[in-house]
Order: sequence, then structure tokens, then C-alpha cells
Amino acid sequence: MAQHFSLAACDVVGFDLDHTLCRYNLPESARLIYNSFAQFLVKEKGYDKELLTVTPEDWDFCCKGLALDLEDGNFIKLADNGTVLRASHGTKMLAPELLAEEYGRKEWKHFMPDSGMACRSGKYYFYDNYFDLPGALLCARVVDSLTKQNNGQKPFDFWKDIVAGIQHNYKMSAFKENCGIYFPEIKRDPGRYLHTCPESVKKWLRQLKNAGKILMLITSSHSDYCRLLCEYILGNDFEYLFDIVITNALKPGFFSHLPSQRPFRTLENDEEQEALPSLDKPGWYSQGNAVHLYELLKKMTGKPEPKVVYFGDSMHSDIFPACHYSNWETVLILEELRGDRDGKPEDSEPLEKKGKYEGPKAKPLNRLSKKWGSFFIDSVSGLENTEDSLVYTWSCKRISAYSTIAIPSIEAIAELPLDYKFTSFSSNNSKTAGYYPNPPLVLSNDGKLTTK
Repeated sequence: MAQHFSLAACDVVGFDLDHTLCRYNLPESARLIYNSFAQFLVKEKGYDKELLTVTPEDWDFCCKGLALDLEDGNFIKLADNGTVLRASHGTKMLAPELLAEEYGRKEWKHFMPDSGMACRSGKYYFYDNYFDLPGALLCARVVDSLTKQNNGQKPFDFWKDIVAGIQHNYKMSAFKENCGIYFPEIKRDPGRYLHTCPESVKKWLRQLKNAGKILMLITSSHSDYCRLLCEYILGNDFEYLFDIVITNALKPGFFSHLPSQRPFRTLENDEEQEALPSLDKPGWYSQGNAVHLYELLKKMTGKPEPKVVYFGDSMHSDIFPACHYSNWETVLILEELRGDRDGKPEDSEPLEKKGKYEGPKAKPLNRLSKKWGSFFIDSVSGLENTEDSLVYTWSCKRISAYSTIAIPSIEAIAELPLDYKFTSFSSNNSKTAGYYPNPPLVLSNDGKLTTK
């Protein structure tokens, strides 16, 4: 792996949309996502009405990188070697003795040593991004409620109702049909939930384009929602910025599936049309696969191996598959780097927005959770008469394994020259080298970490 990375060396620059190019007002969007599921479970599936009431303290449960064991209702935080660092049953944290009894110091039963193990299976679910996290709080509270009703009997069988809630609120036709809670509310008041792109980011995108880079937008959002977001954050002429727009990309399958399994489709009035045998020219498409896309990029650049970099916020959908299957450079948008530096409100939130929608203060999802501790490291209690030791989390290990660099937002690099040389994550550099502009505070004492 190279020790440095520069945008100037890339031929193609690709972006995810949600939580990457488009930043959300996290406390507001989290509440909306939570409500979209809770209302469905209570009204359509007969769950306890208590689910509808969330206190500001409840949000502390949310922490990226947790796994939910769908059978026993336990949430777990994994160390880089697959052992369990902390666990809860529903929202109730397991005491150290119970944690030791339940999990010991052995690998979690579903763990696979390869850091790229699946994030979704019939047995567990990893909470990997800010769309997922409100669902973690909801599922934990569902487990609390069912535990009370069933006297703690297992297994739990609520996941099918969560999936039904996803289908109801977020299916492809939901935006057009105005159904569910989420899309109608975003349409009604986008300014409550979305941050517009700062002028520095718009200028940077134009700069990349003027430097001859091919710009791509690859999002799993459907075309109608993508258009609403882009017009709001970038302006009505946003399409001019991108040579290729791919919506409903169904990542990570976009990177991992064969062309025959996932062909590109054209769009007409946001309706998907016939499958294309190959991708012949730039434009706006739906679904698709990275193999056909790369063939088009070869044609457009005139190079046998054009160099691609992809910006994304999800390790599961963006970073791991783009790196592992397509061998692209990857830039991880990691808002925990923003929440990690201090306890102040987000610096980039416009003053006129502050206080406008606030009820009682809820913890922004990118801030440290008191229940779960750091997203990056945790301590393992030592044996008798030995000190506790710090270990990397599984989530942190994957950052250095699959990201070229990690940044808190695109804004953080928008004013740098395109030939700026970033120190990248690589086997030759320290584990913190690829974080820009600074490593997380908790990793600054790198020497004290161990890998048990």
C-alpha cells in the first residue's frame, strides 16, 4: 500500500450521497427515522405505545459498530480479535460478571477473522451508519418490552416487523406515493433535516471537474429522493457537476455482484426501464455494477487502468466493497472525528439553525456514548494484579484496513490544493496515520494500545 494519497493522481472521483455529500442535522433526522419505525410498529403491528416516547437520555444508547444478535436480543461491541468488549440485553447493559459468563474471552459465535465479514445475516445485524442507528435504539426498546411480556423467553421474533417497517417507509415507490412518515416530512421541510453544501465544497467540486477529473455520484437512494437532496444541498444545476449519476445502486451488491446479476437500467420519469447489456456513455442510470462502470471509465479516460477514489460513510456499503472488490481508493467520512474533538455543538451548523427546532437536548449520534464508550477503542479488564489494557474495536480495525484516509466531512479537505499529499493508512504507517486533520483523541496515546 502507498504511504501517501493525492486527489491529483486520481482520474475519477466518486461520491456516496447520504451522510457523505449530503450532511444531515443528526438530532432531527434521527428522531424522524425513529418515529417512522415506531409509528409503524405501534399502529400496524400492535407493539407497546411506550415505544413512541423517547427521552433525550435514550439517545445515548446509539453507537456505531454495534451488532444485534437477532436470536437473543443482545447488542454487542466487538474487539478487533472478535471478543466481546461490552454487551446489553435490550437497553440494559450486562454487568462485567454476566458479560464474562455469557461471552468469556472467546470469539463471538458469528465472528469471522476476516474484517470483511458480512454486516447483515439472518442471525445478526451490524449498525453501521446514521440511517441504521435510530433503529438500534428502537430494537433495543422492543427487546425490553418483549422481555417484560415473555418473562425473558427466547428466541425473539420481531425482526420481520422491522423489515416490514423498512418496506413501508422506504420502498422505492414511497417518495412518489408520499407514503410512510419519512419522505413526506423531508419534502415538507428539508431545511430542518439537511445541511446545504458550503460554498467551499461546491467550489471544490467545480475545481475537480476543471482539473479534468470524471465526477460520479453513486447512491442507493432512488432517483426522486436523490434529486430532492441534490437540488437542496447543491442547487438546481447540480447535474452539471457529475458526469455519471447512479441511483438505486443497491450497494454493496453494486460492487460485489456480477454484471449479469445487476445490469444497469435507464430511467424515464424516475421509472426504471430495460436492462442494458453494457454502459456506453455517461449519464444518469439506475442499479448497475462496478464492472460495467469501470469499462466505461476506461473508455472515457483512454486509460487501461484509470485510478478511482470513492468517498462514502458506510464501511459495509461503500468503503469495504469499493476497496475489496474494485480495488478503488476510499475516503471514509467519519463524523465521529467531529464529535470526538469536543463537547461543543457542531461548528458547521449555521447560527440561525441553532435552537430553531430544539426540544430538550439529545446527544448527536456522532458523540461519545456513555454506555458503550469509544467507537475506536475500549479497555479489557486485566487478570488479577494486572492493569486493564486498551484494545482496538473491530470497527476501528476495519477503518485502517479498508480506507485510504478517513475525514470528518468533505468540508474538512475542500480548501486544500488538489495535489495535497495525505498520509494514508498502510502497513508502513502507524494505525492513526490516515486520519485527517487529526486522529481521534482516544487514539492519540497510540503506544498504550495492545492487540490481545
